Parts: sequence; structure tokens; C-alpha cells
Amino acid sequence: MSAPVQPRIEVRLRELAQLFNGMDPSPFYERDLDAAAEEFIVSWAQELPRESPLELVIHLATLPPPDRAQGTEEAVRHYFANRADLKRRELRHLLRLGRASLFIGFGFLAVCYALSLVARQVLPVAWSEFGDIGLQIVGWVAMWRPLEIFLYDWWPIRNDRLLLERLARMPVRLVTPAA
Repeated sequence: MSAPVQPRIEVRLRELAQLFNGMDPSPFYERDLDAAAEEFIVSWAQELPRESPLELVIHLATLPPPDRAQGTEEAVRHYFANRADLKRRELRHLLRLGRASLFIGFGFLAVCYALSLVARQVLPVAWSEFGDIGLQIVGWVAMWRPLEIFLYDWWPIRNDRLLLERLARMPVRLVTPAA
């Protein structure tokens, strides 16, 4: 019985420099990936099963300098780890915004409910129902954004972070032409 095959993302490049952003002045280890290369790797990783570890295989047409070849895996992992950290912060910020919005929304809903009780007492019968329902609708509309954050908005950010964390752990293998 054979061992299960590890899902593999394969990239074909002329030279290793194509993998990284040429405009980035950072040292090699800290360089950003090229936007097209990142999009390719991330889109392929999204297609592969979530529970399995990934492997990145980079096929090169030319031999890279030895120091760059040795540092490629670390550079790719470092890049995706930084991106995962950014997503982690983005999620924390969104949830903080959600908590503040929820607090404000509940306060506004309570004020609208109190005003609707006053409207029932003060306004004539024909207008009191209109005021009561209108204020309750306005109060619940104010709850829209916090509910949207806590029910829907955080899932895609969390999923992106988990994917980027997987990419930060994947082994990177260079396949070069035979010398």
C-alpha cells in the first residue's frame, strides 16, 4: 500500500528572481513575493483539500545562486507568516469594531424602544402605532452592522488566515536543470 500523496503546488519560472517582487529593496529573506506568483500559489492552495499539508515545487530553467536557493524556503514561509499575521490583526480589528458597534446598536435600540413607549402615550392612537413601529424598525436597522460583522464578515478573514498559516508551514522545493 502506498503512502498518500502530499498536495503539491507547482510553479514554473525562468529564474528564481521571478518569484519575488523586484521593486522590494528588502533583503532576500524579507522580500515580498511577486503579486502574480502569490495569487497563483494562494489560488492553487484554495483548490486543494484543507486538512492536508501542502508542498510548493518551483521548477527553474536556470540555476539560482546557491545562497538564494538555500534561503528560498525560509523567504516564502516568512512571507506567508507575515501575511497570516496581518490577517490575524485584521480579524482582531474587525471583532473590536463589531463589539463597539454592538454596544452602540444596543444603546440606540434601547433609546428607540423607550421613545416608542413614550410615543404610545403621547401621540393620538392613529399616530402612536406609526411612531411605535417606525422607532422599532429604526432601532433594529441600527443593529444591522454589528450582526453582519458577527454573523458573516469574520469568516472569510479567518479562512484566509488559516490558509496563509498553512502556506507558511509548507516545504518549498526547487527543481533545477541538471548541471
